[in-house]
Amino acid sequence: MIVGTLYGFDQFINLVVDNTVEVNGNEKTNIGVVGWDTYDFGCKGPANKNALLYHIPLRSYTTCFSPFGQNLSFASASPRLSGPAKLITFYQRNFTDQTLSLLNLRAFSNNSRHRLALEVLLKSLSNLFVANLLRVSQLNAAMASQSSHGNFMKNFLIPAHVLVPESVVEGSNIDIDGPEYPVLVFVNSKSGGQLGGDLLKTYHELLNENQVFDLGKEAPDKVLSRIYVNLENLKLKGDRIAIKVMEKLRLIVAGGDGTAGWLLGVVCDLKLSHPPPIATVPLGTGNNLPFAFGWGKKNPGTDEQSVKSFMHQVMKAKEMKIDNWHILMRMRAPKVGDCDPIPPLELPHSLHAFHRVSEADELSMEGCHTFRGGFWNYFSMGMDAQISYAFHSERKLHPEKFKNQLVNQSTYAKLGCTQGWFFAPLFHPPSRNIAHIAKVKVMKRHGHWEDLPIPSSIRSIVCLNLPSFSGGLNPWGTPIKHKRRDRDLTPPYVDDGLIEVVGFRDAWHGLVLLSPNGHGTRLAQAHRIRFEFHKGAAEHTFMRIDGEPWKQPLPVDDDTVLVEISHHGQVNMLATHESKSKSVNDPSSPHHNDVEEDDSDDEDSKADEFRKFGAAETFKIPDNVDLSHLS
Repeated sequence: MIVGTLYGFDQFINLVVDNTVEVNGNEKTNIGVVGWDTYDFGCKGPANKNALLYHIPLRSYTTCFSPFGQNLSFASASPRLSGPAKLITFYQRNFTDQTLSLLNLRAFSNNSRHRLALEVLLKSLSNLFVANLLRVSQLNAAMASQSSHGNFMKNFLIPAHVLVPESVVEGSNIDIDGPEYPVLVFVNSKSGGQLGGDLLKTYHELLNENQVFDLGKEAPDKVLSRIYVNLENLKLKGDRIAIKVMEKLRLIVAGGDGTAGWLLGVVCDLKLSHPPPIATVPLGTGNNLPFAFGWGKKNPGTDEQSVKSFMHQVMKAKEMKIDNWHILMRMRAPKVGDCDPIPPLELPHSLHAFHRVSEADELSMEGCHTFRGGFWNYFSMGMDAQISYAFHSERKLHPEKFKNQLVNQSTYAKLGCTQGWFFAPLFHPPSRNIAHIAKVKVMKRHGHWEDLPIPSSIRSIVCLNLPSFSGGLNPWGTPIKHKRRDRDLTPPYVDDGLIEVVGFRDAWHGLVLLSPNGHGTRLAQAHRIRFEFHKGAAEHTFMRIDGEPWKQPLPVDDDTVLVEISHHGQVNMLATHESKSKSVNDPSSPHHNDVEEDDSDDEDSKADEFRKFGAAETFKIPDNVDLSHLS
């Protein structure tokens, strides 16, 4: 047997796989790690006549147990591999007492400086193998137990009469007491290339077709409004199943961050007495929301076994409240004509996230156009939003060129370079920096606004709610104890009513996030934040909310453009035990203890930044929100 996909990293490692030999009737495999090889999907073997050299993508064992099924004996080649259709095969008998008794890991390196790092890596891989194997074994046992009684999917099935008015009560395939974990599934069929459509088909096969919806055909606000009206009517009639569904309903949304944000906004707007918690399937590119709550950031499998695996995680997931953040933008209406100050194409693609306020709205002001929206992850302005906007514009003009994730990422990195953000002092004048175009105010104590000094070198500012930005990176990090005390900072929680404000100087500064304990320039934690733009400072700037960028015109002869972010209630999410997000009410959170990290200074040296240069993951491809472009 030879060795297959390893789990636990987002990089790629060259593996030398020796021919197997028998030891006491069991097969033994020798693996040697010879170095890193990022974004190389090809097969380079054979390295010698007794070994094959493979480049194998390492996925996180916390996000998927196996793209090929729940056991670790793979019969087919990975779609990410070319060359011989052979994969690493494990047998559970090879692992005893949580040790790799029959799997020897050896580091092959002539470079003494690399050997120590490789040995540490091998030890980590060993632990990951065992952990993954145990998790899969436990999952298989649980699912086998459920399947043996033929009732696993009954935990989720909702009778048609609960979902569709005037429907006939279901037959024997529905639990007469109602499902323990009733779910509604929303899939963006255009997400993830073909994955969205395939996933939609699998859910239709496993669940009642009336509880699975294609967001390309049905808007979630109409679906949920219709279903909740029917549930209320049945509740008044004393329908036990309807009452149970209302109490225990969970939502699953499959798509990019924009798709998830759409559903979150709809649930908030419904103002339900008990809003259903939401689980997110990572079908986008950045997948910041799923990653923040432990659902991973790699696209999942779409086969029946993979979907059942995800459903099992939904069963075990815990509810976690997160803050909603309201964003208000106000600007002077033009004196002549009735055109909007922002052309429609320049607004964020998703109307559910950002829309005009009517004249009857209490937020409307005479002589001004007012826009409002919401976000759950982040609002950003400046450098990163400009790169994101350029990428979106290019993809809109040439969608045929953006079918491959690797091409997308390379294009995104190229845009960051061509726009000069790696050498910002040379290509971008100080007049474009945040401090020069806007006055920033924050409310740290309720009812008291104060000016927030912004360093003159800051070219990008991020208002962060979740610990996941641009592909799972955490710009705020965890301040060490004395810095929290000296600067009156608190640990970052997703439900504390505070938003973290972080700044970046240039793309090199962003790359600091790739290093251990790396973070941006921590500016403040606040309940509210306001940007008042100076007249004549610049013609425009770039903004984005949860990955949706737009080009924002700025005032020319008055000071009327204002953006204000404020806390606006909470919504329920479903989180796995691998969740990166922490609740202020969860005593098991590590942040309740003093965590002493090797905290780097906010202003890292240029030499350190150049030394840490790598793939620009800080500015990864964001998710779109427009259904025709949603990742």
